[in-house]
Amino acid sequence: MPSAGAGIDLRESLPADLATLERLYPAAFPAEDLLPLVKGLLAGRGDVLSLVAVHDQALVGHVAFTLCHLAGRREKIALLAPLAIAPAWQKRGIGSVLVRAGLRRLKDTDVAMVLVLGDPAYYGRFGFRPGHGILPPYRLPAEWHTAWQALDLRERGADLQGELVVPEPWQRPALWAQ
Repeated sequence: MPSAGAGIDLRESLPADLATLERLYPAAFPAEDLLPLVKGLLAGRGDVLSLVAVHDQALVGHVAFTLCHLAGRREKIALLAPLAIAPAWQKRGIGSVLVRAGLRRLKDTDVAMVLVLGDPAYYGRFGFRPGHGILPPYRLPAEWHTAWQALDLRERGADLQGELVVPEPWQRPALWAQ
């Protein structure tokens, strides 16, 4: 299999990609049902940046960034998730390519910060760090506190603090406590 840079094209997802994504997510996450979230995020919403990685016309990866905000604040905040790579293509850098491309696009649209609930060892390579002042919309299990991470995209930003307000597809407590 080629590496992420060899023959991998990135583009925004299309409605026609949904059928492939409906196979990709269960294959990448057999113990989780992320399809309701994916479908909700891709249902013609203008507040989601959805990117796919394609190799030889086959979709091999996907990432979504949902625009959110902090209660009482105007800054744009994005939530990174979900991210899935086809099992045969994992550990080839495709996830990193998708995340970095999304972060560049978000920075260009004046998004102040990106949040993620994920593995600190993985997301730390992009600069995500725990210990910020943004509260998730639902209480997290204690063992997940270091997994709730932020990346400030601003050159010189003041500390952002407050409660994250998420759109409807993210308003399911189970997404925050699995």
